[in-house]
Amino acid sequence: MSLDALKAAVPDYARDLRRNLDAVLDQGGLSQQRLWGTVLVCAIAARSARVLRELAPEARARLSADAYTTARSAAAVMAVNNVFHRTRHLLSDPTYGELRTGLRMTATGHPGVTRADFEFWSFAVSAINACGLCLDAHEGALRRLGEDRRTIQEGIKIAAVIQALATTLDGEAVLDALPDAWGVTPS
Repeated sequence: MSLDALKAAVPDYARDLRRNLDAVLDQGGLSQQRLWGTVLVCAIAARSARVLRELAPEARARLSADAYTTARSAAAVMAVNNVFHRTRHLLSDPTYGELRTGLRMTATGHPGVTRADFEFWSFAVSAINACGLCLDAHEGALRRLGEDRRTIQEGIKIAAVIQALATTLDGEAVLDALPDAWGVTPS
């Protein structure tokens, strides 16, 4: 299935999602590397096999081998960080925030792409995983690197659209397999 076929799979009730996907893929002023690295990390974070299966080849075709690998590394690192830091933040005992983390994060030290791209990808994954501490940390890092709020917001938009695409298409796959409300079994 191509990107066009993926968009065609979006049901009519969610047609705004097709338009939003087109809009975020129109780059929004982002470089190809930043855009497609963000698409890839968001597809991984959205946890939809279908969406990842369709978007990963598109990303691979547009990214260098190093950027493709680094984006995957960013998604993996943030999967750990988002759960860890979100949980420490949600606990009512602030002492957990004072304890040593003790988790390896070597990928963040020498990411293989610009620091700004790695931070951008980490920020977008944090949006999907809803980690406020990580969002603040990566947004702050991006701002210190000279990124403006409009650019940073593009990461939020990509994350939102990829997550919505995953939710919608995975939901449709389940619903299509159920008998409908009138007792007709899908063929």
